[in-house]
Amino acid sequence: MTENNGREAAKDNDLFFTCSLIDYIARKTQNTRADVVNMLGAEKVEKIYDLADIYHSDNIERVSDDFIREAGIRNGEFDNVKECNYAIPSHWDIGKVYKRLIKAVAEHEKIGIIEALFKVYNSFLSTKIDDYNSSMYYENPAYLLECYLESRVI
Repeated sequence: MTENNGREAAKDNDLFFTCSLIDYIARKTQNTRADVVNMLGAEKVEKIYDLADIYHSDNIERVSDDFIREAGIRNGEFDNVKECNYAIPSHWDIGKVYKRLIKAVAEHEKIGIIEALFKVYNSFLSTKIDDYNSSMYYENPAYLLECYLESRVI
């Protein structure tokens, strides 16, 4: 039995950082989260996830610049921050939403975290979560999972 002393598992924290970095890159380059994930590709996303404990101790601005350059991510025209009429959630806030959903999808579908990450970011629900004028990003994690599983807002 492993003891966690009130803290989440290290890999959960790594997933949280990975999702937060994806959101940070998306905001910086004005791309959708799905576009960023797809441009990074599985190899780079897995690298971020595997080395998240190291990247997390570095400056997120520099880390994001490195991955933007490595993946050749160009600026897009998606700006959900500018379009937001209300308080803007931080990239850390959104990272937590995606972390919980990805983890739940991986457990429910009995697939790996990286596969679940790509499925979630490329699902209809990612578009809904990234609309900061809606309430979707702060909905209950169990509700988000049910919406994902139903492939519709319920």
